[in-house]
This record gives sequence, structure tokens and C-alpha cells, in this order.
Amino acid sequence: MSTLPSISDHIDEKIINKVIQDNFAALAPSYFTLTSNWFVRAYDHWKDIDKFVIVIYLIHQDLIYFRQNGLKINYETFYEKKSIEIDKINISDISKDLGVPKESIRRKVLELQKIGTIRRTGKKIFIVRDTLYSAKAVETLTEIATMLHEFNKILKKEKLVTEVYSINEIILAIKENFSYCLYQFNKFWFIYMNRWRKELKDLESLGIGMVVVINAVKNKDFFPKKIMRSYHKELMGSDTRGVNAMSISEITGIPRPTVVRKLKYLIDKKYLHINEKKLITFNAKDSAFITTKGMVNRNMISLSHFIYKVFNQIRIINSN
Repeated sequence: MSTLPSISDHIDEKIINKVIQDNFAALAPSYFTLTSNWFVRAYDHWKDIDKFVIVIYLIHQDLIYFRQNGLKINYETFYEKKSIEIDKINISDISKDLGVPKESIRRKVLELQKIGTIRRTGKKIFIVRDTLYSAKAVETLTEIATMLHEFNKILKKEKLVTEVYSINEIILAIKENFSYCLYQFNKFWFIYMNRWRKELKDLESLGIGMVVVINAVKNKDFFPKKIMRSYHKELMGSDTRGVNAMSISEITGIPRPTVVRKLKYLIDKKYLHINEKKLITFNAKDSAFITTKGMVNRNMISLSHFIYKVFNQIRIINSN
């Protein structure tokens, strides 16, 4: 990594959070692209986001082991493994950590066993090689690097750093210390999902809602103020066109009847709005607006922690 520019000073987590708060409009497109696309890819694997989350959770146990034992595994080595063995993981642990009822976890684990995604021997769970490869963080890695690149540009603009990493340089740095960086992302991501799951009850609803959000974020006529507190308010109702249920179904891969049912829930809860043309827009009202605003604020604190850990780790990699 000798070609990777150095970050001359340690960047404090509080500074990172303030930079995000003050420049959210610049970071939002890459952040919401990452969140929206993740759910689309997750559903695509087994037509069930929770099944994918269970597999990621099991893989994460390996990352926790590496972390606890001071091991740093690069990208190529991590995915060369024939399988992952997780010792003494039971249904109750998974249920508690993911916020999913025990019976649902048990049923989904059995379904993953039947299709050969995982194997169980007593309390041990093995993730087979093909499953590990199918869950490979390829697009997610690029999207994380893109978000970090945009954040780095903000730091340069704010005169907090002198260099801007390219997306490729960030990808290479993450790959060099992959087990650590993926651990930090998963830690953030499980917190993010669990918060929204408690509110919306299931992740398919969140994935559907995120398609509507990203449609608003990428609206070419949307020119928000840069700070986060005004961005959130301005985003509401900014998309005058909207998106229909069929398009959401095509984007997410979720069957249209399911999309319609979950859209009705989100509309009834006032997270989304439907106009006379049956087009859906992001325009949270009343308690939904308050909940969404609070959720975004808490998630930005968690995101700041993730960026703090990973961005400063890139500096450490470069200094060795």
C-alpha cells in the first residue's frame, strides 16, 4: 500500500460525526445507495432477507473470533477457506441477537440446511464453501469504498486532510485488512437493521421503503441544504413523480402482491404517501416523521463510529 496517501492526523470520532452532520447532502447519495442495494441483493439470494442475514450473522462469528484473537485476515485468504465452523451457536442466540422470534429462526435455519447452504452437527454450524462465496461482499465493498471516498472529499474540503483516496485505493486498503473492516461494517449494519426491524417488524418492508427513499434522494430536481437536520425535512415530498408498486417489485425482486401489502402498511403508518395515480413517494408524517428523524440521527452516530474505525485503520495500514 505504498501508493496510498497518508492521513497525517488521527481523526476524532466526534469530528467525524460533526462533519457528517454538517455535510450530509454530499454523503447521502452514496449512503442511501449502499443501504438500498444491500437489501435488494440480500433478498435476491434466497428470496428471504432474514435467511441472508442469518448467514451473514454466522459468518460474523468468524470475524468476532479473529478480532478476539488479534488476527487480521485479508480478502483473498478469507474467501479461500473451504468452510466456516461456528461452535456452540444455538437458535436462542441467533434469535436474541437478530431480534427475530425463535421459531422463525429455527424454521429458516432448517430451510437453509435443506438447500445445502449450511450444515449442523450438534450445536456446531458449518457454512459451506459455495455459501461463503455467494455471500461475498463484492458490490457492498465497492459501495462502502464509494461512501468513504465521498467522506474523504468532504474532509479535504473542510481542510481536515490534505489527500483524497481514490475508490480503488480504499478498496485495496479494506481488502488488506478485510476481517477487521468487515467486522466493523457488520457491527454497524446489525445495529441499523435491528433498529428498523423493531419499528417496521420485517426487513422486506425496510427494503421496499428504501427503494422509495433512494428514488427521492436521486431526484435530479432535489437540491437540499447540506446539513442533516434540514436535509431530512427537505427530502419529504421532494419527489413529485413517485414510483409504482410494479417498479418496486422489479427492483427488489419481491413479488408484487407482497410489495402491495407492505406498501399499504407503510402508507397506513404514514411513512410513505400514495397519490391519485397510485405512485408512491417518501413523505413521512406525524409520528412517522419523528421516528424516521430519530432513527437517522442514531444511525449517523453508528455510521460515524464505523467510519472512525475503518478510516483510521487505512492510515495504520499505510504507515506499516
